[in-house]
Amino acid sequence: MQSTENLNIETPEQIALEFPLAGIGSRFLAIFIDSLLQIVFFLVIFIIFFFASVTMESFPWLNNWAGAIAMFLVPFCLYWGYYAFFEIIWRGQTPGKRVAGIRVIHQTWRPMTAVEAIGRNLMLGVDFLPTMYAIGLITMICNRENKRLGDFVAGTLVVHDKNIENVQTGWSEKETPIAASPEITKLTSEELVLIETFLSRRYELEYNVRTATAQQIAGLVQQKTGIVRDTNQSAEDFLEAVAKQLRDTASFR
Repeated sequence: MQSTENLNIETPEQIALEFPLAGIGSRFLAIFIDSLLQIVFFLVIFIIFFFASVTMESFPWLNNWAGAIAMFLVPFCLYWGYYAFFEIIWRGQTPGKRVAGIRVIHQTWRPMTAVEAIGRNLMLGVDFLPTMYAIGLITMICNRENKRLGDFVAGTLVVHDKNIENVQTGWSEKETPIAASPEITKLTSEELVLIETFLSRRYELEYNVRTATAQQIAGLVQQKTGIVRDTNQSAEDFLEAVAKQLRDTASFR
C-alpha cells in the first residue's frame, strides 16, 4: 500500500514546499530492515555477554550484574534507543528508512529535534501493541497523513526523502559571485532546498513579501556561515550565488 498523497507545507518564510508522504508500504519496509538489524545487534551483544559471563565465574557478584544489564538494559536500548539514535544523527533517518528512501521531519517542515525524536520513539511500545505493530497500523490507516501515535506526540511526519540531485533550480543562474568560503558547507541539503524553492517561486509572491523573505533567508545564511554579502549585491543575487556555490561543493554533487 503506497501513498500518493502530497503534503503542502507553508514555511515561516511564506514559501510553500511540497513533500510526497511516505505510504504504509515504505514505512513497513523500513521497519522490516531495521528489525533485522536490531536482531543482528542483539545476537552480537548476547554472544559478547555470554563469553564475558564465562570468564567472570570467579566473580559471581559481577556476573549477576552483567546478567541484569544484558536482561533489561540492552533490549531497552536496542528497541527504543536504536531508532532515536539514528534519527538524531541522520536527521530523521534510520538505516531502514535510508534504504526505503524516507525521512522523518517536523510537521512545520523543519528537521526533527533530538527531544522530538526521543518522544516519538518512546511511543513505539504502544504502537506495537497488541502485536505486530497493530495499533500503529490502525492509526496510520485512520488519518490521511499516515501518522502513528508517536508522530502525533512529536508533531512529525514521514515523507519520501527529497533527493538533492533531483531538485531543479528553475531560475537563471547569473554571474553574481560570492567569495569562496568553506563555511558554506555548514548549510544543509534542506536549507539548499529552501533557498532554491524561494528562488523558483519568488515571482509568485507579493513584492514586499518577496523582498522581506529574501532578506530573512539571506540573513540566516550569513549568520550561519559568516559570509559577508557585498553592499551592491541584492539578497536574491546573494542567494543565487550561495545556491550555485553549494551545488559546486563535493557534499552536494
